[in-house]
Amino acid sequence: MSERVRVSERERDSSNEDTYEVVMRKRKEFCESQLMGKVVIKDSDREWEMSRQGRLKYYLQPHKFSDAALRDWQVFTHDIRRHSGSHRHQGGLIIFVIEGTGYTIEDGVRYDWEEGDLLLLAFKPDGVEHQHFNLDPGKPCKWIAFIFWPYWDQLASEMTQGELSPDFKPR
Repeated sequence: MSERVRVSERERDSSNEDTYEVVMRKRKEFCESQLMGKVVIKDSDREWEMSRQGRLKYYLQPHKFSDAALRDWQVFTHDIRRHSGSHRHQGGLIIFVIEGTGYTIEDGVRYDWEEGDLLLLAFKPDGVEHQHFNLDPGKPCKWIAFIFWPYWDQLASEMTQGELSPDFKPR
């Protein structure tokens, strides 16, 4: 007959941890969050918000949400009513058009798109100035964007706001 053995792990006093122990603890916490985080983010889990860029819903955002299995991605939907605000950053953005037709002005060049298209904003050292437009205001026009945040961190990607979305009302 086998005996049951009860083992408990005692947490170390973190105030006396050396750097190596901090790294080991943080890695363990990271791995646990990857295993235990949400695998499905429901539409109802997140709220629409109005920003300088327009109407956005963030599904993954490493600075705001810590409940998902992946935390280094930013994934958001943009509901373009008339047009977005304009801004500049180093690029590295993938956009998939979910609904509607429109176009993007990138560094002064117009690129038309429609439902099912994929837009790629390449990395550029001086940044990519861009703005998105709904070709049929009054009809839905939505896309979803994907950004791998560690690339942005490594590039020291900054965001500089240009024109504000016409839907944004400062508080």
